[in-house]
Amino acid sequence: MSDYRLVATTVCQALTSVAASVVLFQSFSQTILPNNSQEYVYGYIRHVATRMSRQLTMTIREYDGLFGDELYEAAEIYLAGKINPSTKKLRVSKPKSEKSFRVAMEKDEEVVDVYEGVKFKWRMNSEQVKNNAQGSNNFTVSLRQVENRSFELSFHDKYKDMVLGSYLPYVLEEAKIIMDEKKTVKLFAVNYDGIYETLGNVWTSVNFNHPSTFETLALDPQLKKNIISDLDGFVKRKEYYKRVGRAWKRGYLLYGPPGTGKSSLVAAMANYLNFDIYDLDLNQIRYNSELRKLMVATANRSILVVEDVDCSSLMLDREKEQELSVDDKRQVTLSGMLNSIDGLWSSCGDERIIVFTTNHKHKLDPALLRPGRMDVHIHMSYCTPDGFKVLASNYLQIQKHPLFENIENLMKNVEVTPAEVAEKLMKNDLPDIVIQELLDFLEEKKENST
Repeated sequence: MSDYRLVATTVCQALTSVAASVVLFQSFSQTILPNNSQEYVYGYIRHVATRMSRQLTMTIREYDGLFGDELYEAAEIYLAGKINPSTKKLRVSKPKSEKSFRVAMEKDEEVVDVYEGVKFKWRMNSEQVKNNAQGSNNFTVSLRQVENRSFELSFHDKYKDMVLGSYLPYVLEEAKIIMDEKKTVKLFAVNYDGIYETLGNVWTSVNFNHPSTFETLALDPQLKKNIISDLDGFVKRKEYYKRVGRAWKRGYLLYGPPGTGKSSLVAAMANYLNFDIYDLDLNQIRYNSELRKLMVATANRSILVVEDVDCSSLMLDREKEQELSVDDKRQVTLSGMLNSIDGLWSSCGDERIIVFTTNHKHKLDPALLRPGRMDVHIHMSYCTPDGFKVLASNYLQIQKHPLFENIENLMKNVEVTPAEVAEKLMKNDLPDIVIQELLDFLEEKKENST
């Protein structure tokens, strides 16, 4: 028994000595070494210790080349709910457009997660590097500090197959559930100051609080039904698109006179699918290379919108492109747009919808309209009797009125947009007054058209 006590005493003394040495070294290094050198030394010690153990460490970077890494994004969302109350450093932010705070791990902080009885240690790493980006005309655009972030996932090497086979897929799935529960539809616009930086900086967003839904749209009921059916079919056919060898995307062309509800339909689609909207103004983009980068930077499960595409001075037909000068050829062209939505770059993402709107369909190059680019053409017509009933219900909360029949008969012969009707219905809360004014407006419009 005395031998066991002697061994135990010796071990305790050795551990105490090691602990004291570590504390002494740490104190010495903090006094003598600058901060950068301390990080290097500590990193080297961790590296040596890791090599001597059975621990395996996987690195998950925020960006994989040009693209944001899906696993990194999922880990950041998943780990936000696993942060220990004793954690000393947290990254907290609150965008102006959001109600709640965002909480994430800060540099050098660790989180221990337990999955099926196995412990996994996550560590956040970050380093500042200079971004020396080159523009399309070969001049240096910026020299600002860019943060490169990554996660380190450490575990016993015998669980490698478990990590790749079930743990990481579990993290992805849990993050998706969390994201779907908390997601607010966003409206993105181009961030021109960040267009030559990392992909995460080329778009900027605000919360999208547009109230438009398919129930409130003044559209023909059968047309609504067809659009909803097409959207449902698109989001459910991932394996089908993969099997037939096509990118999982769908194009919609909305055409018709101004005021017929094209923008409202886009908003209703986004709210129905819970998809973010990316608003792309082609007249503000200078080069095809910028367009490609913007397209690649759009997230999955999103709608890319190009409004009034016929008004873009850069969307030339391909015959006219041959007449451009060298400087003009640097601009966004129809060929560049077609390559972005239907070429090799179009496969860089899944579950994406592209919407073009136009007041003049006949002005567009036929190459832009073919199936595979614009798969569904939706004519946004003038207000119909069915559309009027929807508007009356929305604005006046009435389904019947003695003057409805007269108004509906006039709408069959008068070209009036849903926007014009809505403007009349908003003027007063008293249905009798508003309906009479709308009837007078339609009769006057009919007289002026004859």
